[in-house]
Amino acid sequence: MKNFIVAPAPHAHSGDSVRRNMLLVILALLPAYVVSVLEFGYGALITAAISVCACVCTEWLISRFLLKEHKQTIGDLSAVLTGLLLAFNLPSNIDWWIILIGAVVAIGIGKMSFGGLGQNPFNPALVGRVFLLISFPAQMTTWPQPAHVDAWTGATPLYYLKYIVKEHANTTAANDVAQSIDSLPDLMQSLLGAMGGSLGEVCALALIIGGIFLICTRVITWHIPVSIIATVALFAACTGWFGGLPEGMDTCHYVGYELLTGGLMLGAFFMATDYVTSPMTAKGKILFGIGIGFIMMVIRTWGNYPEGMSFAILIMNAVVPLLNKFRPTRFGEIKK
Repeated sequence: MKNFIVAPAPHAHSGDSVRRNMLLVILALLPAYVVSVLEFGYGALITAAISVCACVCTEWLISRFLLKEHKQTIGDLSAVLTGLLLAFNLPSNIDWWIILIGAVVAIGIGKMSFGGLGQNPFNPALVGRVFLLISFPAQMTTWPQPAHVDAWTGATPLYYLKYIVKEHANTTAANDVAQSIDSLPDLMQSLLGAMGGSLGEVCALALIIGGIFLICTRVITWHIPVSIIATVALFAACTGWFGGLPEGMDTCHYVGYELLTGGLMLGAFFMATDYVTSPMTAKGKILFGIGIGFIMMVIRTWGNYPEGMSFAILIMNAVVPLLNKFRPTRFGEIKK
């Protein structure tokens, strides 16, 4: 009788493989990446190329020289996916050496220091992104504008949203609030990506299409993305219902902006659903998504950063071992 092998996630069943699932996620990201290239030009190509190559090289070097007994895993495409996700969290005009630092931190600290794929408690791409955001805040928050906008850099819609909600009760800032509302793109522009931001913020529609593709191919389940999106929508709606918005902005538009701008769709479909750092059970996934959505909106509304998805996912990654206790009763066990 063959021995059973107990190994950490990701677990692939029914003829699946880690490589196949990683490839499907990369394919699902391609529509959004094409839009980012059209919007930001060669900068998006260069940023992604440097990030992917640096992540793959870092994993190969660590496996080859530091973890000599560790099996070489660059062929499973997990490092490629980490590099692409890291690039999606960066502005296209960021310096190349900052991308290298982020890749080394993502793979070297966020992944390989814990033993490689299946051992890391936190999403590696987000570890790299948050490290860069704390270490290089100016470079990480200098956002290029799309090619059809007559400006090289500018604020993102989330920045204006945060200012609107925070200052709407301040009578001395009434004119600035009105100008911020006028500076917001309409919801169709937000859906199609006609706004500034990182590579993964430009087209919510492309990310939604990619996310639906992953659900249909059963690479991910609906529990995490739907619970995140529903929590954010409910939180934003409550803000409008209880007088948290100024005149000139209705609740429906505010909810739409919160859903379609920033890194919500990228995080909900592609980063929070990471096999290794998300719960295993359906109930745990729903609680995981609710926690991410709530923490993100708290940071967006009252925190210092206009975006909070990265921090929310990393915080909830730490709660995953507790959420995994919500598991079915073992076969033959009598539940008390």
